[in-house]
Amino acid sequence: MRWNRITRATLRARLLGVLVPGMVVLLAFSLWATYGHAVRSANAAFDRSLLGALRGLDLNVSTESGGLSVEQPFRLFEFFELTAAGAVHYRVATDDGLVEIGSPDLPLPERALADGQPQFYDATYLDEPVRIGALARPLLPPLAGASRVVIQVAEPVQVRSRFVAAFIQQTITRDLGVLLALTLGVAAVSAWALRPVRELARSTQQRDPQDLGQLPTHDLPQDLVPLVAAINSQVARNATLLEHRRRFLDDASRQLRTPLTTLRAQLDYLLRETDADRARAALGALSAELDHATRATHQLLLLARADEAPLHSEPFDLHELAREVALELLPLARAARLDFGVEVGDQPLTATGDRGQLREALANLAHNALVHGAGPVTIQAGGDAQGGWWLGVEDAGPGLAPEVAPQAGERFVKGRRSRGSGLGLALARAVAERHGGALQLQPGAAGRGLRAVLTWWLR
Repeated sequence: MRWNRITRATLRARLLGVLVPGMVVLLAFSLWATYGHAVRSANAAFDRSLLGALRGLDLNVSTESGGLSVEQPFRLFEFFELTAAGAVHYRVATDDGLVEIGSPDLPLPERALADGQPQFYDATYLDEPVRIGALARPLLPPLAGASRVVIQVAEPVQVRSRFVAAFIQQTITRDLGVLLALTLGVAAVSAWALRPVRELARSTQQRDPQDLGQLPTHDLPQDLVPLVAAINSQVARNATLLEHRRRFLDDASRQLRTPLTTLRAQLDYLLRETDADRARAALGALSAELDHATRATHQLLLLARADEAPLHSEPFDLHELAREVALELLPLARAARLDFGVEVGDQPLTATGDRGQLREALANLAHNALVHGAGPVTIQAGGDAQGGWWLGVEDAGPGLAPEVAPQAGERFVKGRRSRGSGLGLALARAVAERHGGALQLQPGAAGRGLRAVLTWWLR
Protein backbone atom coordinates (compact mmCIF):
# COMPACT_ATOMS: atom_id res chain seq x y z
CA MET A 1 0.00 0.00 0.00
CA ARG A 2 2.85 2.36 0.85
CA TRP A 3 4.56 1.50 -2.44
CA ASN A 4 1.38 2.41 -4.32
CA ARG A 5 1.38 5.81 -2.66
CA ILE A 6 4.99 6.30 -3.72
CA THR A 7 4.30 5.36 -7.34
CA ARG A 8 1.35 7.77 -7.46
CA ALA A 9 3.42 10.66 -6.09
CA THR A 10 4.22 13.60 -8.36
CA LEU A 11 7.59 13.85 -10.07
CA ARG A 12 8.46 16.82 -7.84
CA ALA A 13 7.62 14.82 -4.70
CA ARG A 14 9.68 11.88 -5.97
CA LEU A 15 12.60 14.18 -6.76
CA LEU A 16 12.48 15.79 -3.34
CA GLY A 17 11.92 12.41 -1.70
CA VAL A 18 15.17 11.18 -3.21
CA LEU A 19 17.32 14.31 -3.04
CA VAL A 20 16.41 15.56 0.46
CA PRO A 21 17.25 12.29 2.29
CA GLY A 22 20.38 12.04 0.17
CA MET A 23 21.41 15.56 1.11
CA VAL A 24 20.65 14.82 4.78
CA VAL A 25 22.93 11.79 4.64
CA LEU A 26 25.67 13.80 2.92
CA LEU A 27 25.35 16.64 5.44
CA ALA A 28 25.43 14.16 8.32
CA PHE A 29 28.63 12.65 6.92
CA SER A 30 30.02 16.15 6.44
CA LEU A 31 29.07 17.01 10.05
CA TRP A 32 30.80 13.87 11.31
CA ALA A 33 33.93 14.74 9.33
CA THR A 34 33.71 18.35 10.53
CA TYR A 35 33.45 17.21 14.15
CA GLY A 36 36.61 15.15 13.80
CA HIS A 37 38.39 18.06 12.14
CA ALA A 38 37.19 20.46 14.86
CA VAL A 39 38.45 18.14 17.61
CA ARG A 40 41.82 17.78 15.89
CA SER A 41 42.06 21.54 15.30
CA ALA A 42 41.12 22.34 18.90
CA ASN A 43 43.63 19.85 20.23
CA ALA A 44 46.32 21.22 17.94
CA ALA A 45 45.67 24.79 19.05
CA PHE A 46 45.33 24.08 22.77
CA ASP A 47 48.18 21.57 22.75
CA ARG A 48 50.49 24.30 21.50
CA SER A 49 49.57 26.33 24.55
CA LEU A 50 50.09 23.25 26.71
CA LEU A 51 53.48 22.70 25.08
CA GLY A 52 54.44 26.29 25.92
CA ALA A 53 53.67 25.59 29.59
CA LEU A 54 55.79 22.42 29.42
CA ARG A 55 58.72 24.29 27.87
CA GLY A 56 58.42 27.14 30.39
CA LEU A 57 58.35 24.68 33.28
CA ASP A 58 61.29 22.76 31.81
CA LEU A 59 63.40 25.90 31.72
CA ASN A 60 62.93 26.26 35.46
CA VAL A 61 63.96 22.68 36.40
CA SER A 62 67.48 22.46 37.88
CA THR A 63 69.74 19.93 39.66
CA GLU A 64 72.65 22.24 40.38
CA SER A 65 71.81 22.30 44.06
CA GLY A 66 72.35 18.53 44.25
CA GLY A 67 68.67 17.81 44.20
CA LEU A 68 65.67 18.43 41.98
CA SER A 69 64.38 21.98 42.16
CA VAL A 70 61.78 23.96 40.23
CA GLU A 71 61.53 27.70 40.14
CA GLN A 72 57.80 27.98 39.58
CA PRO A 73 56.87 30.53 36.88
CA PHE A 74 53.77 31.88 38.59
CA ARG A 75 53.08 34.49 35.90
CA LEU A 76 53.20 31.79 33.23
CA PHE A 77 50.75 29.58 35.11
CA GLU A 78 48.45 32.50 35.90
CA PHE A 79 48.24 33.29 32.19
CA PHE A 80 47.87 29.62 31.30
CA GLU A 81 45.05 29.19 33.82
CA LEU A 82 43.22 32.09 32.18
CA THR A 83 43.34 30.35 28.80
CA ALA A 84 42.53 26.97 30.36
CA ALA A 85 39.55 28.41 32.30
CA GLY A 86 40.21 26.13 35.22
CA ALA A 87 42.79 24.73 37.62
CA VAL A 88 46.08 23.72 36.08
CA HIS A 89 48.06 20.81 37.53
CA TYR A 90 51.70 19.98 37.04
CA ARG A 91 54.18 17.32 38.08
CA VAL A 92 57.96 17.25 37.91
CA ALA A 93 59.55 13.94 38.88
CA THR A 94 62.65 11.85 38.31
CA ASP A 95 62.26 8.71 36.24
CA ASP A 96 62.78 6.52 39.34
CA GLY A 97 59.80 8.23 41.03
CA LEU A 98 61.74 9.07 44.22
CA VAL A 99 61.55 12.84 43.74
CA GLU A 100 58.23 14.47 42.78
CA ILE A 101 57.12 18.09 42.76
CA GLY A 102 53.53 19.24 42.17
CA SER A 103 50.64 16.77 41.78
CA PRO A 104 52.22 13.35 42.32
CA ASP A 105 49.26 11.28 41.07
CA LEU A 106 48.97 12.70 37.55
CA PRO A 107 48.62 9.64 35.27
CA LEU A 108 51.47 8.83 32.92
CA PRO A 109 50.89 8.14 29.22
CA GLU A 110 50.43 4.58 27.99
CA ARG A 111 53.36 4.84 25.62
CA ALA A 112 56.86 5.32 26.92
CA LEU A 113 58.20 8.86 26.68
CA ALA A 114 61.10 9.53 24.35
CA ASP A 115 63.64 12.15 25.33
CA GLY A 116 62.77 15.62 24.05
CA GLN A 117 59.52 14.49 22.36
CA PRO A 118 56.34 15.82 24.02
CA GLN A 119 53.29 13.58 24.21
CA PHE A 120 49.70 14.69 24.66
CA TYR A 121 46.87 12.46 25.85
CA ASP A 122 43.46 12.50 27.53
CA ALA A 123 42.96 11.19 31.06
CA THR A 124 40.86 11.63 34.18
CA TYR A 125 42.23 13.42 37.23
CA LEU A 126 40.25 14.15 40.38
CA ASP A 127 37.12 12.80 38.61
CA GLU A 128 37.51 15.41 35.90
CA PRO A 129 38.52 14.89 32.27
CA VAL A 130 41.83 16.58 31.58
CA ARG A 131 44.28 16.97 28.74
CA ILE A 132 47.87 16.21 29.76
CA GLY A 133 51.12 17.13 28.11
CA ALA A 134 54.22 15.17 29.12
CA LEU A 135 57.89 15.72 28.33
CA ALA A 136 60.97 13.74 29.37
CA ARG A 137 64.62 14.77 29.09
CA PRO A 138 67.97 13.77 30.59
CA LEU A 139 69.04 15.30 33.90
CA LEU A 140 72.13 17.46 33.62
CA PRO A 141 73.91 16.90 35.88
CA PRO A 142 72.25 13.60 36.81
CA LEU A 143 71.17 12.73 40.30
CA ALA A 144 72.08 9.59 42.14
CA GLY A 145 69.84 6.81 40.80
CA ALA A 146 67.98 9.05 38.36
CA SER A 147 69.04 10.03 34.86
CA ARG A 148 65.83 11.62 33.47
CA VAL A 149 63.21 14.08 34.56
CA VAL A 150 59.52 13.82 33.58
CA ILE A 151 57.46 17.00 33.33
CA GLN A 152 53.65 16.93 33.08
CA VAL A 153 51.10 19.71 32.80
CA ALA A 154 47.32 19.03 32.86
CA GLU A 155 44.44 21.34 32.04
CA PRO A 156 40.63 20.75 32.03
CA VAL A 157 39.01 20.03 28.66
CA GLN A 158 35.88 22.17 29.15
CA VAL A 159 37.25 25.01 27.02
CA ARG A 160 38.10 22.63 24.20
CA SER A 161 34.67 21.00 24.45
CA ARG A 162 32.92 24.36 24.39
CA PHE A 163 35.01 25.43 21.40
CA VAL A 164 34.14 22.24 19.50
CA ALA A 165 30.45 22.47 20.49
CA ALA A 166 30.24 26.09 19.32
CA PHE A 167 31.95 25.18 16.05
CA ILE A 168 29.60 22.22 15.47
CA GLN A 169 26.56 24.34 16.32
CA GLN A 170 27.60 26.91 13.74
CA THR A 171 28.16 24.12 11.23
CA ILE A 172 24.71 22.61 11.92
CA THR A 173 23.07 26.02 11.52
CA ARG A 174 24.89 26.57 8.26
CA ASP A 175 24.06 23.07 6.95
CA LEU A 176 20.39 23.43 7.86
CA GLY A 177 20.29 26.70 5.97
CA VAL A 178 22.00 25.05 2.99
CA LEU A 179 19.52 22.13 3.16
CA LEU A 180 16.55 24.49 3.26
CA ALA A 181 17.94 26.56 0.39
CA LEU A 182 18.62 23.41 -1.67
CA THR A 183 15.12 22.05 -0.98
CA LEU A 184 13.49 25.30 -2.04
CA GLY A 185 15.81 25.50 -5.04
CA VAL A 186 15.02 21.94 -6.14
CA ALA A 187 11.29 22.58 -5.73
CA ALA A 188 11.50 25.77 -7.79
CA VAL A 189 13.73 24.25 -10.46
CA SER A 190 11.58 21.12 -10.74
CA ALA A 191 8.47 23.29 -11.13
CA TRP A 192 10.23 25.22 -13.89
CA ALA A 193 11.57 22.05 -15.54
CA LEU A 194 8.15 20.34 -15.48
CA ARG A 195 6.34 23.30 -16.97
CA PRO A 196 6.59 21.87 -20.53
CA VAL A 197 4.86 18.71 -19.26
CA ARG A 198 1.98 20.73 -17.84
CA GLU A 199 1.71 22.78 -21.00
CA LEU A 200 1.73 19.60 -23.10
CA ALA A 201 -1.03 18.10 -20.95
CA ARG A 202 -3.09 21.30 -21.14
CA SER A 203 -2.76 21.58 -24.92
CA THR A 204 -3.63 17.90 -25.32
CA GLN A 205 -6.75 18.26 -23.17
CA GLN A 206 -7.87 21.27 -25.20
CA ARG A 207 -7.67 19.43 -28.51
CA ASP A 208 -10.80 18.48 -30.39
CA PRO A 209 -11.78 14.82 -29.75
CA GLN A 210 -11.79 14.24 -33.52
CA ASP A 211 -8.28 15.65 -33.91
CA LEU A 212 -5.92 12.70 -34.32
CA GLY A 213 -3.02 14.73 -35.66
CA GLN A 214 0.53 14.53 -34.36
CA LEU A 215 1.55 16.41 -31.22
CA PRO A 216 4.27 19.02 -31.88
CA THR A 217 7.77 18.25 -30.63
CA HIS A 218 9.77 21.26 -31.86
CA ASP A 219 9.62 23.25 -28.57
CA LEU A 220 9.93 20.34 -26.16
CA PRO A 221 12.99 19.33 -24.10
CA GLN A 222 14.86 16.39 -25.54
CA ASP A 223 13.83 14.20 -22.60
CA LEU A 224 10.16 14.59 -23.55
CA VAL A 225 10.59 13.95 -27.27
CA PRO A 226 10.61 10.10 -26.93
CA LEU A 227 7.43 10.25 -24.82
CA VAL A 228 5.63 12.49 -27.30
CA ALA A 229 6.88 10.34 -30.17
CA ALA A 230 5.42 7.26 -28.46
CA ILE A 231 2.12 9.12 -27.94
CA ASN A 232 2.11 10.14 -31.60
CA SER A 233 2.77 6.54 -32.61
CA GLN A 234 -0.15 5.37 -30.49
CA VAL A 235 -2.38 8.11 -31.91
CA ALA A 236 -1.40 7.03 -35.43
CA ARG A 237 -2.26 3.42 -34.60
CA ASN A 238 -5.61 4.51 -33.19
CA ALA A 239 -6.27 6.57 -36.30
CA THR A 240 -5.45 3.56 -38.46
CA LEU A 241 -7.74 1.40 -36.34
CA LEU A 242 -10.58 3.90 -36.65
CA GLU A 243 -9.99 4.10 -40.38
CA HIS A 244 -10.15 0.30 -40.61
CA ARG A 245 -13.41 0.25 -38.70
CA ARG A 246 -14.87 3.01 -40.82
CA ARG A 247 -13.81 1.19 -43.95
CA PHE A 248 -15.28 -2.05 -42.62
CA LEU A 249 -18.63 -0.34 -42.04
CA ASP A 250 -18.50 1.14 -45.53
CA ASP A 251 -17.56 -2.22 -47.00
CA ALA A 252 -20.26 -4.04 -45.08
CA SER A 253 -22.98 -1.59 -46.09
CA ARG A 254 -21.79 -1.65 -49.68
CA GLN A 255 -21.49 -5.42 -49.87
CA LEU A 256 -24.72 -6.32 -48.09
CA ARG A 257 -26.99 -3.68 -49.58
CA THR A 258 -27.23 -5.34 -53.00
CA PRO A 259 -27.75 -8.94 -51.76
CA LEU A 260 -30.40 -7.83 -49.30
CA THR A 261 -32.19 -5.87 -51.99
CA THR A 262 -32.03 -8.87 -54.30
CA LEU A 263 -33.31 -11.18 -51.57
CA ARG A 264 -36.19 -8.80 -50.89
CA ALA A 265 -37.13 -8.71 -54.57
CA GLN A 266 -36.89 -12.49 -54.97
CA LEU A 267 -38.97 -13.05 -51.85
CA ASP A 268 -41.65 -10.64 -53.11
CA TYR A 269 -41.68 -12.45 -56.44
CA LEU A 270 -41.99 -15.80 -54.67
CA LEU A 271 -44.93 -14.59 -52.63
CA ARG A 272 -46.76 -13.57 -55.80
CA GLU A 273 -45.86 -16.68 -57.81
CA THR A 274 -48.59 -19.32 -58.01
CA ASP A 275 -46.88 -21.75 -60.38
CA ALA A 276 -45.12 -24.51 -58.41
CA ASP A 277 -42.23 -24.98 -60.85
CA ARG A 278 -41.50 -21.26 -60.99
CA ALA A 279 -41.80 -21.00 -57.22
CA ARG A 280 -39.31 -23.86 -56.85
CA ALA A 281 -36.90 -22.11 -59.22
CA ALA A 282 -37.35 -18.87 -57.29
CA LEU A 283 -36.56 -20.71 -54.05
CA GLY A 284 -33.38 -22.07 -55.61
CA ALA A 285 -32.33 -18.59 -56.71
CA LEU A 286 -33.22 -17.26 -53.26
CA SER A 287 -31.08 -19.96 -51.63
CA ALA A 288 -28.15 -19.19 -53.92
CA GLU A 289 -28.39 -15.47 -53.22
CA LEU A 290 -28.57 -16.19 -49.49
CA ASP A 291 -25.44 -18.34 -49.75
CA HIS A 292 -23.71 -15.49 -51.55
CA ALA A 293 -24.72 -12.99 -48.86
CA THR A 294 -23.62 -15.36 -46.10
CA ARG A 295 -20.22 -15.91 -47.70
CA ALA A 296 -19.74 -12.18 -48.28
CA THR A 297 -20.58 -11.45 -44.65
CA HIS A 298 -18.17 -14.17 -43.52
CA GLN A 299 -15.42 -12.73 -45.71
CA LEU A 300 -16.03 -9.23 -44.38
CA LEU A 301 -15.69 -10.45 -40.80
CA LEU A 302 -12.52 -12.37 -41.67
CA LEU A 303 -11.10 -9.31 -43.41
CA ALA A 304 -11.85 -7.12 -40.40
CA ARG A 305 -10.18 -9.64 -38.12
CA ALA A 306 -7.17 -9.84 -40.42
CA ASP A 307 -6.85 -6.06 -40.28
CA GLU A 308 -7.21 -5.57 -36.53
CA ALA A 309 -7.03 -8.80 -34.55
CA PRO A 310 -3.63 -9.60 -32.98
CA LEU A 311 -1.65 -12.43 -34.52
CA HIS A 312 -1.53 -15.64 -32.52
CA SER A 313 1.74 -16.91 -33.92
CA GLU A 314 2.47 -20.57 -33.23
CA PRO A 315 4.26 -23.47 -34.93
CA PHE A 316 2.10 -25.78 -37.06
CA ASP A 317 2.39 -28.34 -39.86
CA LEU A 318 2.05 -26.52 -43.17
CA HIS A 319 1.39 -29.71 -45.15
CA GLU A 320 -1.40 -30.73 -42.79
CA LEU A 321 -2.99 -27.28 -43.20
CA ALA A 322 -3.01 -27.64 -47.00
CA ARG A 323 -4.59 -31.10 -46.81
CA GLU A 324 -7.21 -29.85 -44.33
CA VAL A 325 -8.32 -27.06 -46.69
CA ALA A 326 -8.43 -29.50 -49.61
CA LEU A 327 -10.71 -31.90 -47.70
CA GLU A 328 -13.00 -29.02 -46.75
CA LEU A 329 -13.43 -27.87 -50.37
CA LEU A 330 -13.57 -31.35 -51.91
CA PRO A 331 -17.42 -31.38 -52.06
CA LEU A 332 -17.36 -28.07 -53.96
CA ALA A 333 -14.83 -29.49 -56.44
CA ARG A 334 -16.92 -32.62 -56.99
CA ALA A 335 -20.07 -30.57 -57.52
CA ALA A 336 -18.21 -28.52 -60.14
CA ARG A 337 -16.66 -31.72 -61.60
CA LEU A 338 -13.15 -30.27 -61.38
CA ASP A 339 -9.86 -32.09 -60.94
CA PHE A 340 -8.76 -31.02 -57.46
CA GLY A 341 -5.59 -32.09 -55.64
CA VAL A 342 -2.78 -31.25 -53.22
CA GLU A 343 0.97 -31.11 -53.94
CA VAL A 344 2.84 -31.33 -50.62
CA GLY A 345 5.64 -33.45 -49.26
CA ASP A 346 5.17 -36.63 -47.31
CA GLN A 347 7.11 -35.32 -44.31
CA PRO A 348 5.71 -32.66 -41.96
CA LEU A 349 6.85 -29.07 -42.58
CA THR A 350 6.80 -26.89 -39.48
CA ALA A 351 5.94 -23.24 -40.10
CA THR A 352 5.26 -20.34 -37.74
CA GLY A 353 2.28 -18.00 -38.01
CA ASP A 354 -1.37 -17.49 -37.19
CA ARG A 355 -2.76 -20.82 -38.36
CA GLY A 356 -6.39 -19.69 -38.31
CA GLN A 357 -5.82 -16.64 -40.52
CA LEU A 358 -3.54 -18.51 -42.91
CA ARG A 359 -6.12 -21.28 -43.24
CA GLU A 360 -8.86 -18.79 -44.13
CA ALA A 361 -6.61 -17.08 -46.68
CA LEU A 362 -5.76 -20.39 -48.37
CA ALA A 363 -9.41 -21.47 -48.32
CA ASN A 364 -10.44 -18.25 -50.09
CA LEU A 365 -7.75 -18.67 -52.76
CA ALA A 366 -8.82 -22.25 -53.38
CA HIS A 367 -12.52 -21.31 -53.42
CA ASN A 368 -11.85 -18.60 -56.01
CA ALA A 369 -10.00 -21.09 -58.18
CA LEU A 370 -12.81 -23.66 -57.96
CA VAL A 371 -15.56 -21.12 -58.67
CA HIS A 372 -13.90 -18.87 -61.24
CA GLY A 373 -11.15 -21.05 -62.69
CA ALA A 374 -10.93 -24.39 -64.43
CA GLY A 375 -9.38 -27.71 -63.59
CA PRO A 376 -7.04 -28.98 -62.60
CA VAL A 377 -6.91 -26.93 -59.35
CA THR A 378 -3.93 -27.67 -57.10
CA ILE A 379 -3.15 -26.56 -53.56
CA GLN A 380 0.58 -26.23 -52.91
CA ALA A 381 2.71 -25.59 -49.81
CA GLY A 382 6.41 -25.39 -49.08
CA GLY A 383 9.34 -23.57 -47.54
CA ASP A 384 12.75 -22.26 -48.59
CA ALA A 385 16.24 -22.17 -47.16
CA GLN A 386 15.96 -18.51 -46.14
CA GLY A 387 13.43 -19.31 -43.42
CA GLY A 388 10.29 -18.46 -45.39
CA TRP A 389 7.12 -20.41 -46.17
CA TRP A 390 4.48 -20.23 -48.85
CA LEU A 391 0.97 -21.43 -49.62
CA GLY A 392 -0.36 -21.39 -53.17
CA VAL A 393 -3.27 -22.36 -55.41
CA GLU A 394 -2.89 -22.96 -59.14
CA ASP A 395 -5.65 -23.43 -61.70
CA ALA A 396 -5.96 -23.73 -65.47
CA GLY A 397 -8.75 -21.20 -65.95
CA PRO A 398 -8.82 -17.99 -67.96
CA GLY A 399 -6.74 -16.10 -65.37
CA LEU A 400 -7.26 -12.51 -64.38
CA ALA A 401 -9.18 -10.25 -66.71
CA PRO A 402 -7.05 -7.42 -68.15
CA GLU A 403 -9.19 -4.77 -66.47
CA VAL A 404 -8.85 -6.49 -63.08
CA ALA A 405 -5.14 -7.48 -63.11
CA PRO A 406 -3.68 -4.04 -62.16
CA GLN A 407 -5.95 -3.80 -59.10
CA ALA A 408 -6.00 -7.46 -58.10
CA GLY A 409 -5.97 -7.87 -54.32
CA GLU A 410 -7.89 -4.68 -53.59
CA ARG A 411 -11.31 -4.89 -51.99
CA PHE A 412 -14.36 -5.38 -54.20
CA VAL A 413 -12.25 -5.61 -57.35
CA LYS A 414 -13.76 -8.34 -59.58
CA GLY A 415 -14.56 -9.14 -63.18
CA ARG A 416 -17.78 -8.07 -64.82
CA ARG A 417 -19.20 -11.58 -64.94
CA SER A 418 -18.02 -12.59 -61.48
CA ARG A 419 -20.63 -13.54 -58.91
CA GLY A 420 -18.14 -13.17 -56.07
CA SER A 421 -17.73 -10.27 -53.68
CA GLY A 422 -14.20 -9.34 -54.65
CA LEU A 423 -12.90 -10.03 -51.13
CA GLY A 424 -11.07 -13.37 -51.51
CA LEU A 425 -7.81 -11.95 -52.87
CA ALA A 426 -8.08 -8.92 -50.57
CA LEU A 427 -8.36 -11.21 -47.55
CA ALA A 428 -5.35 -13.28 -48.65
CA ARG A 429 -3.25 -10.14 -49.20
CA ALA A 430 -4.24 -8.70 -45.79
CA VAL A 431 -3.21 -11.94 -44.04
CA ALA A 432 0.09 -12.03 -45.95
CA GLU A 433 0.90 -8.42 -45.02
CA ARG A 434 0.02 -9.04 -41.36
CA HIS A 435 2.63 -11.83 -41.43
CA GLY A 436 5.23 -9.57 -43.01
CA GLY A 437 4.83 -11.25 -46.41
CA ALA A 438 3.04 -10.64 -49.70
CA LEU A 439 0.50 -12.09 -52.11
CA GLN A 440 1.95 -12.89 -55.55
CA LEU A 441 -0.28 -13.39 -58.60
CA GLN A 442 1.31 -14.91 -61.68
CA PRO A 443 0.33 -17.08 -64.65
CA GLY A 444 0.05 -20.81 -64.07
CA ALA A 445 1.96 -23.61 -65.77
CA ALA A 446 2.58 -23.09 -69.48
CA GLY A 447 1.19 -19.56 -69.14
CA ARG A 448 -2.38 -20.78 -68.52
CA GLY A 449 -4.62 -19.96 -65.60
CA LEU A 450 -3.57 -18.23 -62.40
CA ARG A 451 -1.14 -19.11 -59.63
CA ALA A 452 -1.77 -17.22 -56.38
CA VAL A 453 1.02 -17.61 -53.81
CA LEU A 454 0.97 -16.29 -50.23
CA THR A 455 4.52 -15.95 -48.84
CA TRP A 456 5.79 -14.95 -45.40
CA TRP A 457 9.03 -15.18 -43.47
CA LEU A 458 10.22 -16.08 -40.00
CA ARG A 459 10.04 -13.06 -37.64
